Amino acid sequence: MADVKVTRNDAESRYELHVSDETHHGTLAGYASFEQGTGRVRFTATEIDPAFRGQGLGDTLASEALADVAQRGDTIIPLCPFIAAHLQQNEVAGAIVEWPGDTPLDSATQGESPE
Repeated sequence: MADVKVTRNDAESRYELHVSDETHHGTLAGYASFEQGTGRVRFTATEIDPAFRGQGLGDTLASEALADVAQRGDTIIPLCPFIAAHLQQNEVAGAIVEWPGDTPLDSATQGESPE
């Protein structure tokens, strides 16, 4: 059974997924790139090495990265389609999400006009 670890690499602006098993020893299997702003994290891309695809590792990476951002109290902006789909299909405790394209008009309740 593989040991899977997700870590935040601020120097590279990405969350990294490393796999260790009998053939891989801490191998970088994928990453989710982000841009850190003041109180906001914009996820821009997610990549899983072809050798590791089809094992659910992308979901593990997304889940742990999003949970870390939520725990830090930052707002998640899912520009990456994979991260956006993960957020739509899975609840992330404490997550604050700002969907791309949100405007005051988009977030106004029915019958209310934005100012």
